Amino acid sequence: MLYRGSIAAIMLALALGACMGGAKAFDEAKYPDWRGQWSRVFVPGLRGNPSWDPNKSEGRAQDPPLTAEYRAVFEASLADQVAGGPGLDRDFVCVSPGMPRMMNVYAPMEIIIRADTTHILMGFLNDIRRIYTDGRDWPEEIEPTLAGYSIGKWIDQDGDGRYDVLEIETRGFRGTRILDSSGLPLHRDNQTVVKERIYGDKADPNVIHDQITVIDHAFTQPWTVTKGYRRATGDRLQWRESGCTEENRHVHIGEDSYMLSGEGLLMPAKKGQAPPDLRYFKPPR
Repeated sequence: MLYRGSIAAIMLALALGACMGGAKAFDEAKYPDWRGQWSRVFVPGLRGNPSWDPNKSEGRAQDPPLTAEYRAVFEASLADQVAGGPGLDRDFVCVSPGMPRMMNVYAPMEIIIRADTTHILMGFLNDIRRIYTDGRDWPEEIEPTLAGYSIGKWIDQDGDGRYDVLEIETRGFRGTRILDSSGLPLHRDNQTVVKERIYGDKADPNVIHDQITVIDHAFTQPWTVTKGYRRATGDRLQWRESGCTEENRHVHIGEDSYMLSGEGLLMPAKKGQAPPDLRYFKPPR
C-alpha cells in the first residue's frame, strides 16, 4: 500500500509540474490586453446593415473590384432585393456568415489569447474562430469550413518586448459566402485567401483595428479594408443570445425564399412569385 501511495504521489507531482510548466510557457505580459467585449465602430452618416468597407454604404457604393462575371452576379442580387427577395444573402435562414464576413461583427465578440491559439468568439450565431499561433505549417489537406483554417503570427512591431500585432492568414472554405447583406459575392470555387493584421489603436486602448485583405477569383485585384472595434467598459457586461431560429418567418425552398404569414401559412416574399414545387403533395379535393 505504501508503495502504491508513493507511485500515486509521484504521478500527481509530475502532473502538477506539467501544468505549472504549461502555465509558465504563456507569459501574459508579452501579449496585448484585448480582454472584454468588442463591438464594431459605427461610422457616422451610414445606415443599414454593416457594409464590408465600413466607411462606405453597402451596395454599389462599395465600388467592389469585381470581374465582369461577378459584377453581373452582384447586380442580380441587388435586383432581387429590390423586388422583395433576399438576393444572395442567406443569413435569414440562420446559416453562419462565414469568413471574412463574420468580422463585420453583427453582435459583440470576445478575444481569448493563449500561447498556441487565439480564439475569437462571436455573439452572432455563436461562431468561433481558432487562430493557431504555435508555428505550425499548412496541413496537406484542410477540411473546408465556413470559418476556414487560420494560422497566425504574433509580431513585436516596436521592439519593446511585447507583441502588438497579430498577423493571420485564413484558407480552406466551403459554402456560398458573401461579404455583406447586399450580396457582395465571393467566387464559388472557395479558393479565397484572407490576410489580416489586428492591432491596437495607439491613442485609445479600447479600440483595435483589423486590416483585412481578401484575395479571391471574383475580384480583379486584392481588396483591402480596415475595420474598427471598440471595447465596452463597465463591471457587468451583458452578453445577449443571438438566436436566429426563434420567430424566424423566412423559409428557403430550393432556390427560392418565401415567408410565413401570421397564421403560419406559406406566402410569397415578392410580387408574382410562383409557389414551390409541390409534386410530393396530393392536391386538395
